[in-house]
Amino acid sequence: MKIALAGPYPAGTLKQFQALLPDQEFFPVETQEAYETLTDVDCIIVRVLKTPEPVLDNKPNLKAVIRWGAGYDSVDIQAAGRRGIPVLNTPGVNAYAVAELALGMMITLNRKVLGYWNNVQQGNWDRGAFVSLSLNHKTVGIVGGGNIGRWVAALVQALGAQVIYYDAFRLAPEREQELHMTYVSLDELVERADLVSLHVPLLDSTRHIIGAEQLSRMKPTACLVNTARGGLVDDSALLQALQKGQLAGAGLDCVEDEDSPVTKDLMATPNVLITPHIGGSTADLADAMIPTIAQIIQTLAEGGELNNVVNREYLAAGQ
Repeated sequence: MKIALAGPYPAGTLKQFQALLPDQEFFPVETQEAYETLTDVDCIIVRVLKTPEPVLDNKPNLKAVIRWGAGYDSVDIQAAGRRGIPVLNTPGVNAYAVAELALGMMITLNRKVLGYWNNVQQGNWDRGAFVSLSLNHKTVGIVGGGNIGRWVAALVQALGAQVIYYDAFRLAPEREQELHMTYVSLDELVERADLVSLHVPLLDSTRHIIGAEQLSRMKPTACLVNTARGGLVDDSALLQALQKGQLAGAGLDCVEDEDSPVTKDLMATPNVLITPHIGGSTADLADAMIPTIAQIIQTLAEGGELNNVVNREYLAAGQ
C-alpha cells in the first residue's frame, strides 16, 4: 500500500515506519496544499493537517484514514463514511503526555509562575508579590472521564487534590470508586472546582461547553486549563471574564482561532499561559505511537477487523 504521512512528524518517524513495515510504501506530505492535491494513496496517517470532504474527493484508492492521536475533529468522518473509508484514532497512546502538560499548567497558574518570572526579569525578587497556592487539598474539576481525564485525576490526586468530574457518558459507579472520581453536573463542577481541566473531544454538543455562563459561576481564585481542543471554550467570553477578574488565570494549549484579535489579547493577558497545542508532542511519544499505528496498518493490509473506528455509524449508513 501507498501510505502518506500527512504531518509534519517528529524526526525519524518515516524511517521507523519503514523499518516496522518494509513491504509498505511510506512517503511524507508536509503541507496542506500538497495534501489536498495528493491523489495516489491507499492509506493516510494524519497528524495536524485538515481532512475535509474535498480532500477525500480526489483520492479514489483511499482505504483508511488513521489519526495520530485521539481527537478526530480535523477529519470529516461523515464524508469518509459515505465513501466507505474508515477513520481510526489512537486513544490513550498520548494520554500521559497531555496529562503532564495539563498538570504543568495547573501548577504554573496556581503558583503564579508567570507573574514571578516577569517580576524577576525586571529585577523584582519579592517572594510575596503574589498569593500562590498548592494543589494539596484543592478540588480539581475534570470535564471528560476518558483516558486523559483519568490520567490527570491520578496525577493531581498524588499531590493531594480531590477530583470531581463531569462527562456526558458517566463511568460505572465501581469505576468511579476505584479512581476516586466523584461525578457532578457541569454547573456544580465549575462552581466547586479550584481548577477546571478540559478533556473532551470537540463535537457540536461540546462546542463552547465553557462559555460566559460557566465562567461566571467559577470562583475568582479558580483557573481554567484547556489542553483538548480550541472551540471547547468561548475565547471571547474567557477574555472578558479574565478582564473582569471572574477567574484567576487560564492555561490554553489550544485556542479557537490562532490569528484572531481575541487570541492576541489573550496572549497579552499576564495571567494567561498559551502553548501551540503541544500536549501530545513529545519526542518519546512517537516510540509508543508508531508501533500502535503500524499494527493498524498491518491489520488493514491483511483484511482483519479494525478497532477504534470512529465513523462506524456513517460507514453502516453508506452501505
